[in-house]
Amino acid sequence: MARTVASPGPLADLPDRVRDEPALAQVLGRSSATIAVPDAARALVAAGLTRVSKRRPVVLAVPTSTEAERLARDLGAFLGDDAVELFPAWETLPFERVSPGVETMGRRLRTLWRLRQAEQAGEGGSADDALQVVVASVRALVQRLGPHVEDFEPVIVTPGAQIDRDELVERLVAAGYRREEMVEHRGEVAVRGSIVDVFPSTADRPVRIDLWGDEVDRLVEFSVADQRATDDLPAAVIFPCRELLPTEEVRERAERLIGLEPWGREQWERLAHGLHFDGMESWLPWLSREERVLFDLVPADAQILLAEPRRMRDRAADLMAEEADLASTLAVTWGAITEDGERREFPRLHVEFDRLLAHTKAPAWHLLDVPDSPDTPAVAASGWDPVVGDGSGLLQRLAKMRSDGYRIVVGADGEGSAARIRELLAGEGIDAEVVVQPLERGCVLREVQLALLAEPDLTGRRRAHRAARPRKRDAEAFFDDLKPGAYVVHHQHGVARYGGMVKRAIGGVERDYLLLEYRGDDKLYVPSDQIDAVRHYTGGEAPTLSRLGGDGWQRTKAKVRAAVAEIAQELVVLYQKRQAAPGHAFSPDTPWQGELEEAFPFQETPDQLTAIREVKADMEDPSPMDRLVCGDVGFGKTEVAIRAAFKAIQ
Repeated sequence: MARTVASPGPLADLPDRVRDEPALAQVLGRSSATIAVPDAARALVAAGLTRVSKRRPVVLAVPTSTEAERLARDLGAFLGDDAVELFPAWETLPFERVSPGVETMGRRLRTLWRLRQAEQAGEGGSADDALQVVVASVRALVQRLGPHVEDFEPVIVTPGAQIDRDELVERLVAAGYRREEMVEHRGEVAVRGSIVDVFPSTADRPVRIDLWGDEVDRLVEFSVADQRATDDLPAAVIFPCRELLPTEEVRERAERLIGLEPWGREQWERLAHGLHFDGMESWLPWLSREERVLFDLVPADAQILLAEPRRMRDRAADLMAEEADLASTLAVTWGAITEDGERREFPRLHVEFDRLLAHTKAPAWHLLDVPDSPDTPAVAASGWDPVVGDGSGLLQRLAKMRSDGYRIVVGADGEGSAARIRELLAGEGIDAEVVVQPLERGCVLREVQLALLAEPDLTGRRRAHRAARPRKRDAEAFFDDLKPGAYVVHHQHGVARYGGMVKRAIGGVERDYLLLEYRGDDKLYVPSDQIDAVRHYTGGEAPTLSRLGGDGWQRTKAKVRAAVAEIAQELVVLYQKRQAAPGHAFSPDTPWQGELEEAFPFQETPDQLTAIREVKADMEDPSPMDRLVCGDVGFGKTEVAIRAAFKAIQ
């Protein structure tokens, strides 16, 4: 299914201007080339190359994840968000028994699927012509892919489609979604009669699929906070939320490992039985026979750009060394020792840098920060110096550029700052285009006479443009209330005792963890960035600790679900009786009521007026009133009650 192409943004015409850059003309059409592009101009030049080249997609590889995120954001500003995919790396360490983020795995699988769609387009198949650029760090590139990840298909739901509810849920569970009573986190699915709620791995909000028989009657997003529907959706594309799934091949491999690697018997047995569990991805190197990476799946019609390959090679070497240290340490910890007392050789999650391009037919170019020889084509570009003092030097430079015929474009973070920047530049007599489009950084392209500024280039204040991830509670407040020895609940592993924040150094890499202590001296180390998985225990008395890896917590949740369902059924019956029972309909307001309200000496707030109006409407309705007026001190509850009481005695 082709994706809907996002409407072009306010900077969509800038890549077309870069077409005239002479350095690009020197390398177009080559199967291999080296071109110097200063870091500040890399996003804009890559966007221009995408426009002028017929190859799709362009795969831009960079040394670090931070650079990848920055470039992906700015490329999205030039080409449209739907045109750019960021292929993220796992945020977990190799062999760490913690799963990567659901969103991370979902985005990786979405990128692989879109690459396959692009390849099918080249073979006359269905086109995903919206995908133009894939950005990836070297860490994401050297990481091996899971078995048959390129074969995974998303679940696509549209209004009016014919879907069997049970088959849909079964397919989502097989894709790694966890079935719950209510959807609160990515990777969860819930069923209530003909309604299926699911929080897709790549979505910002969960989706509600309302079925009428086997037909999708309505498809909407809904809020996690109050579970209420918000916006209708034209389609929902639901990607798997696990990169390692217990397919038949994986289960057979795990079954063999029980005898070959007895030190990991507990994990192999769970995988052999087709179970999903936290940390299962850490065993991928043992379960994937083929050594494949992202570039192996890039179509021949693509264009690969390696930014600063020397830095990339050094970073890949560091990752390999880090993984070797981890393997050496953990082999002893896990008891992975041969009969001769030697450490077992662990299969590796990462591959050598030289392996990356071994199985791709797509041409690869090198992008350098500075030319490595006089013959290297170079884009004449530069960034902006930090703002000094009142910024008069920058304003003078812009005025000179404008008089020289430069086109000046400023990307502001919002409407308010855009208005201030327009006023500032107009006051200096500088003719510039100011648009609302957050950018990480701007640049100057001398050959095409283009000056692009991000708001921080003018103000000197740099901030991250990454959208804030919604959280159900404030993490700082959570830690303030959490003391060692307190009882907590992990949503997957159950009731534990909080042992405090600890630092663990594995292979020279130090991270912060929440230590959770379970029955039988079992311990679980939860990365601090996964705090949403842990909640305070609110049972009121000292609970029984769960056993890590046991099924007691699942049985407890099943009992609670059954009790909740029973109470819900009782409430349904109660409310049916209430609706059927006759009530007293009070008369509309009389002049006395109006006189009382007009005599009130204070001006009501909008919320108070709304509460008064709704309470009166309930009282005039023949059905029994079912409303609670609540609020903090001084929020007008007494006034609402007085008006209702006066209405009742008229």
